[in-house]
Amino acid sequence: MKTNTSSQAPIPPPRSKILRSVTSHRENMKKIALALLLVAGFAAAGDLPNPKLTPGAINPEITQSNIQQTVCVKGFTKTIRPPAYYTNKLKKVQIVEYGYADTDPKHYEEDHLIALSIGGDPRDERNLWPQPRNSEWSAAKKDQLEVVLYRSVCDGNVTLAEAQTAMATDWIAAYKRYVVGSRYKIKGRVD
Repeated sequence: MKTNTSSQAPIPPPRSKILRSVTSHRENMKKIALALLLVAGFAAAGDLPNPKLTPGAINPEITQSNIQQTVCVKGFTKTIRPPAYYTNKLKKVQIVEYGYADTDPKHYEEDHLIALSIGGDPRDERNLWPQPRNSEWSAAKKDQLEVVLYRSVCDGNVTLAEAQTAMATDWIAAYKRYVVGSRYKIKGRVD
């Protein structure tokens, strides 16, 4: 601040300079708030796959009429599961495509959005995504849903199409609908 030489009292800055300073401060605060929201959004971004990158894809060879001869046969998914070299290579590519900050492949499971056990396509990249292992809605939780939907489909309580749609649309909502309070004992992994 400048001082007035006649009375030695400080001379306040012009009003316009104060307003610019306040406005600039507000704009900076808005930018910081937006950045925090974006970071918070990215923290949970891996819980559901990006529907543009991973909309899900079904295996055309699996139908409602042949589930008892295909997916409901113990060990069937082992016969169609892609090899680890394929999914590990794809995982590295998709981690970059998804823009994950953590690029360590060990922190992700290359997962089928629509599980093989309910007729998901085994090799179609639209049905695979790098699912974070360490989040509230981890790959382990999705595995529980896969078990319940598999048993529900094979027992005739849920149609194949209903299970596939539930998984592809929002697997977390499907978990809350089918797993919470389920009559099925959730043990092991089907897919």
